[in-house]
Amino acid sequence: MRFVNVSWDNFSKRFEVSKAAWDTHERNFPMLRETLLPNFDQTYSAFMEDLDARGLLDETLVVTMGEMGRTPKINAKGGRDHWTFCYSVLLAGAGIQGGTIYGASDEQAAYIKDKPVHIRDICATIYHLLGIDPEMPVYDRANRPVAVAHGGQPITGVLA
Repeated sequence: MRFVNVSWDNFSKRFEVSKAAWDTHERNFPMLRETLLPNFDQTYSAFMEDLDARGLLDETLVVTMGEMGRTPKINAKGGRDHWTFCYSVLLAGAGIQGGTIYGASDEQAAYIKDKPVHIRDICATIYHLLGIDPEMPVYDRANRPVAVAHGGQPITGVLA
């Protein structure tokens, strides 16, 4: 099993390329419109098309997510701050039913309205698609068994 992790790097500390990172505490909308979304759209679609053309999409799980969502309210600097109550995850390939939308937020994108999913369920789904039993025990420092997905269940509504 091979894994590749791709992170969106903010080069502003090393090179003066861009100050735009997904942590949009200020200038959220211009940063999304001018840099973040066009670059993501181009890169993601090219990657997915390449995987599909090479016949690798059925065996490659693509997970696009961050560690939290963004506040539904805009702050004084035109940004959105950290928000842990509601956020999106994009799953594709390797057993995911394409075009599926699972769950919904309220009209403010502040709280989960329908089909809540816990991070442990996202982990269980990833493990399941990788052929790893979400209930597989891993052992803590006291040699106690803990299920690798901490009790999460695969999200069957997104599986092909």
